Amino acid sequence: MNAFGTSRSITHTQATGMLIATAIMWSLGGWLIKSIDLNPLAIAGTRSAIAALIILLFIRRPNLTWSRVQVATAISYSLVVILFVAANRLTTATNAIMLQYTAPIYVAFLAHYFLKERTTRYDWLIVSTTIGGIALFFMEQIGPSGLLGNILAILSGISFACFTVLMRMQKDGSPLESVFLGNVFTAIIGLPFLVVNLPQSADWPPLLILGVVQLGIPYILYSLAIKHVSALDAILVPVLEPLLNPFWVFLWIGETPGVWALLGALVVLSSVTARYFFRRPNPRTTQLRPR
Repeated sequence: MNAFGTSRSITHTQATGMLIATAIMWSLGGWLIKSIDLNPLAIAGTRSAIAALIILLFIRRPNLTWSRVQVATAISYSLVVILFVAANRLTTATNAIMLQYTAPIYVAFLAHYFLKERTTRYDWLIVSTTIGGIALFFMEQIGPSGLLGNILAILSGISFACFTVLMRMQKDGSPLESVFLGNVFTAIIGLPFLVVNLPQSADWPPLLILGVVQLGIPYILYSLAIKHVSALDAILVPVLEPLLNPFWVFLWIGETPGVWALLGALVVLSSVTARYFFRRPNPRTTQLRPR
């Protein structure tokens, strides 16, 4: 028993609330990452090391089965967080987060074939509209640095989609162990880069917030919630993240997204928001049921 009770006591509404809270905490990533002058891998490794400790305190005795699904989930998670940090250093926060949210496109395909969760015609319409919005991001920042950041952000989105589906595949188990293992993998990969450039005293507050508030706590909530929602909902409900992420960066750092990026963000956000609010969740696919 943990502070949230057993997973079976969580309703679909509560799970949705957890995902919204998760999105708000995730949205701090762009601002905090850009406020730290370290190698992207060093940032990713340090925040994951901190997050691993937070998750370990929560689960106390992790059940590491080293199954194919658990290891694959951990690897996909590690790719998500590493690629997202690198993208934030190479392109704007708006581009990094919005291009990561190409993930619903891939989840729509993957959930249908691997989870047998029905993807409706309306879902495909939303996915198609989202693709159109994403294309607008490439109307600007076509220099080598901006382009590379955009590509890494898209790869982060693909990894995020794989992670979401793999987490949902563990709905009858304990997917949080996969997140814990993924943070351990990321820490092992990234921490050696601290040797080249050690954090300054000003770097530690944002690193601690990244590890505890932006990564550790929200992924605990996400791991609990995903057992009670469909994979597509789990990727679309946190729509507040791409909305708030560039706002914090603009507020604290003054980074202003371009006109095409803002237009693309509007299209993508409108699409995923419409999908969630104008189509009620199907209880057959959103409730936890033993197979």
